[in-house]
Amino acid sequence: MKYAAAKKITGILLISILLLGGCQLSPSPAARETAADVSQVETPSLPPGEKLKSAFSDARIPGMIGIARNDALQLLINEETAEIAVIHNQSGQIWRSNPADREKDGIAAGINKDLLSAQSRLSFFNSSGQSSMVNSYTDSTRHKQVSYEALPNGVRVHYQFGSTERSIEDLPVKLSKERFEQKLLAKLDKSGERALKVGYAEDKDEGVYVRIDKAMQGLQLTRALKAFEDAGYTEEDLAQDNAEHGIEHERSGPRLFMLTMEYELDGEQMLVRVPASGIHFPEEYPINTLSVLEYFGAGGSKDEGAILVPDGSGALIHFNNGKLQYPSYQQDIYGPDLTMKLREASSNESKARLPVFGMIRPEGAFLGIIEEGDAVAMVNADISGKLNSYNNVYPSFYVVNKSDITLQSSDMVRTLPKFQNKPTSSDFVVRYAFVGAEQASYSGLASLYREHLLSTGGLPEVQVDQKPAGVPFYLKLFGGMSTRQHMLGIPYNSTEALTTFEEGQTILSKLMEKNVSNIQVRYAGWFNDGLHHRLPDSIKVDGVIGGKKGMKAFSEYTSDAGIGFYPDMAMLNVQSKKGFSPSKEASRTLTQEPAILYPMDPALQRRAKDLSASYVLSPNEINDVTTDMLKDLKPLQAGGISLKDMAEQLNSDMNPKKLLDRTQASDTVRKALDQIRQQAGSIVAEGGNGYALPYVTGLTDAPMTSSRFKLEDEEIPFFQLVVHGNISYTGSPYNLSTYTDARQYVLKLIEYGASPYFAWFNAPNHVVKETDYNNLYAANYEQWIDLAADIYKEVSQVNLPFTGQSMIAHEAVAEGVYRTTYEGGGYVIVNYNDFSVEAENHKIEALSYVTGGGQQ
Repeated sequence: MKYAAAKKITGILLISILLLGGCQLSPSPAARETAADVSQVETPSLPPGEKLKSAFSDARIPGMIGIARNDALQLLINEETAEIAVIHNQSGQIWRSNPADREKDGIAAGINKDLLSAQSRLSFFNSSGQSSMVNSYTDSTRHKQVSYEALPNGVRVHYQFGSTERSIEDLPVKLSKERFEQKLLAKLDKSGERALKVGYAEDKDEGVYVRIDKAMQGLQLTRALKAFEDAGYTEEDLAQDNAEHGIEHERSGPRLFMLTMEYELDGEQMLVRVPASGIHFPEEYPINTLSVLEYFGAGGSKDEGAILVPDGSGALIHFNNGKLQYPSYQQDIYGPDLTMKLREASSNESKARLPVFGMIRPEGAFLGIIEEGDAVAMVNADISGKLNSYNNVYPSFYVVNKSDITLQSSDMVRTLPKFQNKPTSSDFVVRYAFVGAEQASYSGLASLYREHLLSTGGLPEVQVDQKPAGVPFYLKLFGGMSTRQHMLGIPYNSTEALTTFEEGQTILSKLMEKNVSNIQVRYAGWFNDGLHHRLPDSIKVDGVIGGKKGMKAFSEYTSDAGIGFYPDMAMLNVQSKKGFSPSKEASRTLTQEPAILYPMDPALQRRAKDLSASYVLSPNEINDVTTDMLKDLKPLQAGGISLKDMAEQLNSDMNPKKLLDRTQASDTVRKALDQIRQQAGSIVAEGGNGYALPYVTGLTDAPMTSSRFKLEDEEIPFFQLVVHGNISYTGSPYNLSTYTDARQYVLKLIEYGASPYFAWFNAPNHVVKETDYNNLYAANYEQWIDLAADIYKEVSQVNLPFTGQSMIAHEAVAEGVYRTTYEGGGYVIVNYNDFSVEAENHKIEALSYVTGGGQQ
C-alpha cells in the first residue's frame, strides 16, 4: 500500500516537473516581439484607418468603390463588408472574393452561411489543445471591427476578431439548487428567469443546475449574461460556485485576434499579403491555421468549370461533379513535415510539388501562386452541394503547430498539448494571375506559371545555343548494402557489394552496345557503409565496391563515354547513428524527441518498425554538412551529384533553443542547393519540390500521376507543362514501379515527354531477400537490360525532336486519347485504348501514337 502511494506521489511530482519544465503549454510572451514573434503583452487595438477615396466605380458591381487600376486590372472594395472584386480588363471577367448571390444559397446555414461572406478564417487552440474557429465576417465586419488604409496600388484591411465583452466563461458550470433559486431566480423578472431556465438544466440526483453550453449561444448567451448581471452575480460568486463543485477555472484573457490583409495590383496580377507583423493573438489562444479568400472566384451550382489542384503531376476537380460522399481535397505543399505527427499518407499518395492552385471557367481563369509561406501552406478545394452551393479552392497556412504529450505514472495518464514555441516567421503572400478565355485551360495556366518562374529565376536557365544531347536514359545503380553478420555468435555490421565500380562499367558497356545513349547514372550506396550510409559530413568510398581508386576509374570511364555520373547521397535523412548524435543533430519534434522515420510497408500501408529507421537531420546542421561534404567530394572528381532527399522533403526543427520553422528550413535548403550547384556542377535529384527547381538539371521520381483522390476527375501533366525544356525528368524506375505492362509505361513516357528509368544491381536478386532492402527484389540488371534498350529506342525516337522545347499544350481529344503539343508546333497523340481511334484527322492504332507538326 505504501509502495502504491509512493508511486502515485512520484507520478504527480513527475507531471508537475514536466509542466514546470519542458512542457510549455502555450507560446511564450518573449516569442512575439517582432514581425515573426508577435507581442501580446498588451492587447492591440484596431488601427483607426481612414475613409477610402473612390477613384472610379463600375455599374456591374454596385456598392463597391474603385481603389486601384492599371491597363490590365481594376481593384474594387466594399467598405461595409470588406469584400473585394478584380476586373480583368481584357476579358471583362469579374473575380469576387465572395459570391455575389450568396444570400440566395439554399444549402448553407449557420456558420457555413457566414463563411461565404468572410475573407479570412482563423482556427486556434485553447490551453487544453481544443480547436475553435473565428472568421472575418461573423467575428469582425459584422460588428464593424474593420478599418482600412490606402496603398499606392491597393488597400490594407485591418480586422479585429472577437471583443473584450463577457463570454460563457463568465457563467458558472454548476450551481447548487439552493443558490440557483435563491441567489438568481428569486431576484429576476419573468424574462430573466426564462433566460436561465433555457441555459441551465436541473440534475435532481446531484441537486444542482448544470450549464447547457449548446443553448448558450448568440442571443441566448446575451440574455443569460444580462440575467446574471441583473441578479448581482459577481466574480466572487463565480469563484465560490466553482470551488464548491471542484471545478478548476482559470480565467483566460479575452479571445481577441488581429489580422491585416493587403491587396495590391502588380501589373497583370494581384498580390494578397498577410504580413506576420499584422497577426496578433492571445498567449492562451495560439492560432493554428489561417485561411485566405476561401471563396475567391467560387463557381456556383449552375456554372461550368474546373478546379486545378497541385496533387502530384496535377489534377482537375470538375464543378458540381456530384461526388458528395467523398471528403474535400486538402494537401500540404511539399508533403508532410516529418517532425510533425500527422496522418500517415498512403504509399501511393503523390505529394503536392508546386505551390499553386487555380480556377478555370470558359470565359476566363485564375492561377494562385503561393509566393511566401509556401513551406507551411496547404491547398483546399471542394465542390458544391455539401456545405453550400459553391465550388471553391483556397490556400491556408500553419501559424502555430500542436502535438500531444502523454504523461503516465502508475494509474495516472494525462494528455497535454505541446505548442510550437514561436509562430511561423513568414509573411503569407499569394499572387493571383488572370487570363481570358483563350488561355482558360490547365495548359494556359501552366504556361502562365512557367513564364512567372522564368522571369523570377524559378527554373534553371537553358543556353539558346546549347544543343540537346538527346533523350536521357536514367539509371540508378546500387553499390553496397550493410547487412547483419555473426562471428562466433557475435553480431556485427558488414557492407556487401551489390554492384562494384567494375561491374557498373560492364553494365554501362552492355547498354551502349545496345545503342542506349545519353546515360545518366545515379550511383547509390557507394560510401560510408552502403545504401544506409552515415552522415556525409565526411566521405569514405566503400572498399567492397572498389574504393577511391575504383571510383576514380569509373568517373574517368563515364567521362570518356559521355555518360553522366552522379554519386547519390541522402542529406536530410541520417540512416546510421555512427558518427551522428541524435540528441544534438537531429530535428526535434514538438514533444522534444529526436524525429525518426521508419520505411513504409507498401503491403500494410504503415511504417515498418522492424526495419532500420533514419533520423531527420536538423536544418540547423545542413550548412555545415554541405560544406564538409563538398570538400570531401571534390578530390573524387565526380562531375555532378545526386540528391536523394533535398528536393523531395522539407522538415523543421522544433527545438525551442534553435527553432527553425519550415519556412526558415526552406531558406536553408535553398542556400545549400545553390552551394552544391556552384561547386559540384550539375544536380540530379529525386522528387521535384518547387523550391529546388532552379538548381537541378534532372529529376527522377518526379510526379507522373496524381493521387487519384475520389473527388478528382482528371489527372493532368501540369508539372510537366511547367518544367519541360528546362529540366529533364522521369518517374519511378520501371522495374520497381507498379507498372505491370511495359506498353503502358512507354505510352506514358511519350505522352508526358519523360525519360526511361531503371534501377539495377549486378548481384542476384536473392541477396536482398529478408534484408532491409527487400523492396529491391527485382533489380538484377540481366533480366531487364534488353527490355530497357527496346523502351529507350522507341521513346527516344519519338521524344528526341521535342528535347529542349517547352511543352505548350496538353488535352484529351477523346476517351483514352491525349495530345501533347510543343513550342515548335510538333505534337504527339497517344491512344491508350485497346482499339484504334480516329482523332485530329489521324487514325491512331490501339496502344499506339502518331506524331506530326513542326518537327517533321
